[in-house]
Amino acid sequence: MLEKLFSLKALQTNVKTEVVAGLTTFITMVYIVFVNPAMLAEAGIDHGAAFVATCLAAAIGCFIMGFFANYPLALAPGMGLNAFFTYGVVLGMGHSWQTALGAVFLSGCLFLLLSIFKIREWVIQAIPVVLKRAIATGIGAFLALIALKNAEIIVSSPATFVQLGDITSPGPLLAIFSLFVITALMYREWKSGVLISILLVTVVAWAAGLVEYQGIVSAPPSIAPTLGQLDIAGALEITMLSVVFAFLFVDLFDTSGTLVAVTQKAGIADEKGNMPRLGRALSADSTATVAGSFLGTSTTTSYIESVSGVSVGGRTGLTAVVVGFCFLLMMFFAPLAKMVPAYATAGAILYVAVLMLQNLKLVNWDDMTDAIPVSVVLLMTPLTFSIAHGIALGFIAYTAVKLACNKKDDISISVWVLTVLFIVKFALS
Repeated sequence: MLEKLFSLKALQTNVKTEVVAGLTTFITMVYIVFVNPAMLAEAGIDHGAAFVATCLAAAIGCFIMGFFANYPLALAPGMGLNAFFTYGVVLGMGHSWQTALGAVFLSGCLFLLLSIFKIREWVIQAIPVVLKRAIATGIGAFLALIALKNAEIIVSSPATFVQLGDITSPGPLLAIFSLFVITALMYREWKSGVLISILLVTVVAWAAGLVEYQGIVSAPPSIAPTLGQLDIAGALEITMLSVVFAFLFVDLFDTSGTLVAVTQKAGIADEKGNMPRLGRALSADSTATVAGSFLGTSTTTSYIESVSGVSVGGRTGLTAVVVGFCFLLMMFFAPLAKMVPAYATAGAILYVAVLMLQNLKLVNWDDMTDAIPVSVVLLMTPLTFSIAHGIALGFIAYTAVKLACNKKDDISISVWVLTVLFIVKFALS
């Protein structure tokens, strides 16, 4: 049966190799079950329900990717988009978490339509590469700000907006320690470095009396507080336009980049980079996002950590299916997830932020028509506390600078349309 489902022999692999690959991928990305519920809880979502929704959305995404697309690609609620959901849309813009879930649902539906009608390539190619890199770096800066804030390494100031917190107190010290632990472990190629750091800091905090022991295993919490609570009508308002686009763009670019990296590493893509069953893989990603929004979590997307499983031999969808089953088992570890303090996950968020900021090295800083839009997104995303605003201002800056420097041929039709829409959005808000 497994041979028929996953074509193991044709792809030169076996069940044992695929299971090991799945476990390896799961270990590298399981930190999301600690980080995501904590972030969504700050938006007012019940922590237990968010935990179960995270596990279920990840499992559904992995199962669809494994059985339908036969890719060794794992999915889960994405870092960056969960931060935007909580700190940008709910706490920053003042929308309810139900409306934010509605925006996630709409972005997933749009992504699914782009995949079904095979216009994904046109959309991706129409957006300038420099803006794609700008969005990635802007999200990285946004994540860094959130991690520093949650760990109280930086705190608010009535005089200067932000200032250095008391970094000699336990929370900031443990957050900094967490980042150093992750860096040391990942440098030594410990695939589970992020997870080890989170658990280590939690144990230290418990030993120091900073957190209360709540157990390790229990029956999964109820998902009733979030199940089907999305507000689609509220997400259709004009003020939510940039939010829906932000969810869509980030998921689209992130998924495309991850697919390229994983399929090339696995030898699935051909010499020209063409990927078999690409439409199915994209449909799996977008369907998981739609399902996740109904369950009660932010955008579900493909994880670059899947490369770790591929590196130990994962070649088929069985790898993804194993990851999915592992996420289902994680639902019984809710007490452990609830024990993890914010500063224990801050190091993980900072580490992801650094990875995303590496896109800056690919920017042509000698060309000011590229440098200025990137700088606008990089600075305005964290300073406005909104990925949506950062993207919108980046598009407007790109169009304005290209026009001012007589490079209007660099402005595609889609960029023109989005720029006008973003200007209208700001004018009406």
